[in-house]
Amino acid sequence: MEQRISLVTLGVDDLERARRFYEALGWNIGWKEGEDVVFFQSGGMILALWGRVQLAVDSGVEDRGGFGGVTLAHNARSPGEVDSVMEEARAAGATITREAGETFWGGYSGAFADPDGHPWEIAHNPHWTLLEDG
Repeated sequence: MEQRISLVTLGVDDLERARRFYEALGWNIGWKEGEDVVFFQSGGMILALWGRVQLAVDSGVEDRGGFGGVTLAHNARSPGEVDSVMEEARAAGATITREAGETFWGGYSGAFADPDGHPWEIAHNPHWTLLEDG
């Protein structure tokens, strides 16, 4: 298998609420397949929103609810951009799980959960160069 991820699908309880949340963050729908899944093009990959029950059935797993051991991340170009994204998330209805601040590893980050509880870290890492294309 090639070392790459093509698509991440988030299981959601309310597809329209989830779609509105990500659109409020400035994300644009790449295309909408029928009425039960939404796709956002994100650089070289896709973020999909699909019903949590359908995703569990399709994946052949039991949905136990709660934290699934995965955090999504968005790397920002500066601490100010971290603050800006965190405020966009707050305004869109996110639950702020960790206010932005300096980190033990020399960066700056904060975290929020989307309306379905999926955690996101927004971080600036001064040790990484983030090019224009992300």
